Amino acid sequence: MKNSRTRDSQALATEAPQLTTLGGRQVLFVMAAKAEYGPHLRQRFTPLMTGVGPVEAAVELTAALAALAQQGRLPDLVVSLGSAGSRVLEQTEVYQATSVAYRDMDATPLGFEKGVTPFLDLPATLPLPLRIPGIREATLSTGADIVSGAAYDAIAAEMVDMESYACLRACTRFDVPLVVLRGISDGKAELHHVDDWTETLHIIDEKLAAAVDRLDDARL
Repeated sequence: MKNSRTRDSQALATEAPQLTTLGGRQVLFVMAAKAEYGPHLRQRFTPLMTGVGPVEAAVELTAALAALAQQGRLPDLVVSLGSAGSRVLEQTEVYQATSVAYRDMDATPLGFEKGVTPFLDLPATLPLPLRIPGIREATLSTGADIVSGAAYDAIAAEMVDMESYACLRACTRFDVPLVVLRGISDGKAELHHVDDWTETLHIIDEKLAAAVDRLDDARL
């Protein structure tokens, strides 16, 4: 049984996700949940689906990039896209992240600044330097928790998600640039049910697709 599992793991290690050609670049699109992958986005690309949260995003994207590297096919760009929460940004609008922070990390009892991973030699907030012209910009915070209501008081960033910081760390490991696009699905009111998140995803799907079209024309 052990040998069978080893063979399965080796087989999975050689698999690689589908890349999309945009503006002469090979792009890997990354999403967390099928609920965010609506009909407009389906017309444009097939994403790597990581699952929800920073652990799943880190594991799946790292494995995918490793498989692509093994085949000599690392993408020119990774685009992480989906939904985000915000109580200060316009609901259903799409924003590109200018920076991302990891709100789960708190080693302050050891004397480290909140958000700084001990001994990693990185600041609490990491910049995302690439820009797509014509798309609004906002700062982003990543964590494993769903942020709602008063929980926003503890977050300095303008929007929150659960995967982008992990995606950035994986991309950095392989020296691949990252663009993050997020449509604001919630934040103005308390979340009480999954429907509070999904009710506007069809609108965000269409607007994210338009942002992808801008990416096709952008010189990044």
